[in-house]
Amino acid sequence: MEAYRYEALDVEGRAITGVIHADTPRQARAQLRAQGLLPSAVDQVRARERAQLPWARGISPAELSLLTRQLATLLAAGLTVEQALAALIEASEEPFTAEILGGVKTEVTAGLSLSAALGSYSKSFPNFFRALVRGGEESGALPIVLQHLAEYLDTRQALKQKTSLALLYPALVTIVAVIIVAGLLIYVVPQVVQVFQHSRQSLPFLTRALIGLSDFLRPTWPYLMIAVVAALVAVRAALRRNAFRYRWHILLLRTPWLGSLIRSGNTSRFASTLAILVGGGVPLLTALDSGAQVMSNDVMRRAIEDTIGRVREGMSLSRALRETGVFPPLLIHLIASGEMSGKLEQMLERAAQLETQALERRLAVFLTLLEPLMILVMGGIVLIIVLAILLPIIEINQLVY
Repeated sequence: MEAYRYEALDVEGRAITGVIHADTPRQARAQLRAQGLLPSAVDQVRARERAQLPWARGISPAELSLLTRQLATLLAAGLTVEQALAALIEASEEPFTAEILGGVKTEVTAGLSLSAALGSYSKSFPNFFRALVRGGEESGALPIVLQHLAEYLDTRQALKQKTSLALLYPALVTIVAVIIVAGLLIYVVPQVVQVFQHSRQSLPFLTRALIGLSDFLRPTWPYLMIAVVAALVAVRAALRRNAFRYRWHILLLRTPWLGSLIRSGNTSRFASTLAILVGGGVPLLTALDSGAQVMSNDVMRRAIEDTIGRVREGMSLSRALRETGVFPPLLIHLIASGEMSGKLEQMLERAAQLETQALERRLAVFLTLLEPLMILVMGGIVLIIVLAILLPIIEINQLVY
C-alpha cells in the first residue's frame, strides 16, 4: 500500500489537500469519491526521496514532541503501529508532516520496524529518538518509552528556547557592532583622516595604525568574507572525519566553561535516556548502547562504548563509568546508590535533573557575564577609533597655542 497526496473539492466546493493510502492511484481516487470528494490531482508520495535531499527540512522539535505524545497515547490505547500512524496522518494539519508520516507508515506496512522506518527520515527523527524507539520495541514497552520520550523532548525544547532567547540579544548586539565598526573603518575613517594625510604633521601611532587597517580592509573585505566562508566550509568538512572530530571534541572538553557545558548537556541526555529505557524494561546493555548514540561528543560516546564492554564482563555500571574518567562524580555516586538500592531508574532521573539544573545555572552565569563583556569590548573598539581621530586634532590645538 502506497501513500498518495491528493487535491480535491468537497460537496461545498472547498479545496482540500491531504494524504491517503491505497494500492493504486485509481483506488485512491475511488476512496476519495466514496468520501464525497471530487479529486483533481492524486500523486504518489515520494517522501523518502525528498527527505534525503540536502535542502529538505524536517519536522520541528515542538511538533515532534506533540506527535510522540499522541503516538504514545494511541499505542497505549491498544492500536497497532499502522493504525496509530494512520490516525496521526488524518489528524495532521501540516501537509509536510502528513507526507512524512505517510512514508513511515508505508515502510512499516512493508515489514520494517518503526525505528527502521524512522531511519529513512533522519532530519525529522534524530539519532537519539530512533535509538529510544528501538529500545522500546526490543523491550515491548514502546508506549511507556514514547511517553517518557515526549516529556524529555518537552524539557529539552524548553531549555533550548530559554537558551536561544537568552543568546538572541548578545548575538544581535555583536552583529550590529561588527557592522558599525566595519562601516567606520571602511567608509568613515578614510574620509575623516584624509585631512591629516595631506598635512605635514607627524601623525600619532594609533592614527597611523588605524589608517593602515582601513587601507587594508577597503580593497580586501570581500576576499576576507570569502576566506571566512571557505574556512567554515573546510572546518565542517574536516569535522566529518572521525579522527579530526575526536581531537576537536577532546579540545572542547578541556576548554574552561565550554567543557563544563558540554559535559553537563551530554550527561543529562545520557542519564535521561538510561532512565527512560531502564524504566521501560530494556536490558541495561541495550540501554547503554542507545545511550551511546545520543551523545553529541565523540569522547563521551567512546567512553560509553568502553563502559558497555566492561559491564558485559561483569563490572558494575558505576565502576565502569568511573574508570572512563569523563563523567561527573555526582552521576557515578547516584548510579552506585541506585545499583545498591535497586532504584536505578529513580537515581538516573535524579541525576538527569541535577545535571540539567547545573547546565541552566552555568548558562545563566555565562550569559550574565557575556553581556557586560561584549559592551566593554565594543566600547573599547569605538574608544580606540575615536582616540585615533581626536589625537591629531588635539596635537594641532597644542601647536596653535
